[in-house]
Amino acid sequence: MFGLATRLALGASLGLCVVSALWFREKQNRAHVMGGKISNPKVLWLFFAIWFWLFECAVLAFEPSLPLGYRIIFGVHAASMWLRGAVEMFMLYVTKNWRPPIGISHDVLCLVTVLGLAVGYRAELTVGGPWGLFAPALVVMLLFSLIVEVLYAALFFKAIEGKTMGDKGVWFASDDDVRFKRINRITSAFNAPQVLFQLALLGAGFLQ
Repeated sequence: MFGLATRLALGASLGLCVVSALWFREKQNRAHVMGGKISNPKVLWLFFAIWFWLFECAVLAFEPSLPLGYRIIFGVHAASMWLRGAVEMFMLYVTKNWRPPIGISHDVLCLVTVLGLAVGYRAELTVGGPWGLFAPALVVMLLFSLIVEVLYAALFFKAIEGKTMGDKGVWFASDDDVRFKRINRITSAFNAPQVLFQLALLGAGFLQ
């Protein structure tokens, strides 16, 4: 199902994200680090989303075995997320004025874009062939991931009462802060089906 180039790109990007997640967790959970400490469920979600949205979607946009309509959806989404990533990093670490409502607005825009493209290219969103149900299921999981990200951002923004800006801004939910216990439980619950689906997809893609 995956071509050689797709296998190499997905494998390399997944390895990069795993190593980066382990490094980031260690760095971020030291004392007095900008943005605050981060819990294990949030580390998993952060790097899962980075890999899914920025890398997997970008790689699959060039996978020849995937019908064109899906490739357009994934390619447009990846381009949007790469642009968002650049803006968000600048606002977090340079101007220090990033706020969750900005991310929520972009997530909603992505939801509308994916749905709009799915409707516009519905004739080309075929089911069957080497991808079977994996292609439409991946679009569903993409929409699901955006919905839960909106939920996470809204709950986080409420929990910290909007204090995300400046040198003392909090950007992450930690393990040891009572304000984030509910958020971490919800994140753990929603991480599970998304990770399991991706493992099933990767297993099928690499074995076929």
